Amino acid sequence: MAVNTDILICAADAVLDNGKGVRFPVLAGGQPATGFVIRHGGKAYAYLNRCAHVPIELDWNEGDFFESSGLYLMCSTHGAVYIPSSGQCAGGPCRGGRLRPVALAERDGNLYWQPDDYIRPPTTPT
Repeated sequence: MAVNTDILICAADAVLDNGKGVRFPVLAGGQPATGFVIRHGGKAYAYLNRCAHVPIELDWNEGDFFESSGLYLMCSTHGAVYIPSSGQCAGGPCRGGRLRPVALAERDGNLYWQPDDYIRPPTTPT
């Protein structure tokens, strides 16, 4: 009974390894929010753009999620750092927390996100 609910984010080649991420609009728990997709180690990952420490967006400037070494994702406000491949906190005030993953599919040269019970499309098709 699975329905294809994939929602296009962008072309896959728009997200470079350890480069800028791409933001996309979502509803998180019914509230407007953003998700983001990054690429690390050749693989794309998507997360809700919300720090585990304080629920604020991570990026320094739009799409800037990696800290200067390119090894970790970093929250621009309090410096919490996360492992790109898992979203797990690697240091800072997010101690023990993790980013909320967003289901992601990469196919036919594009990246798509997949809604779940908490993260939904910003508008419901009629």
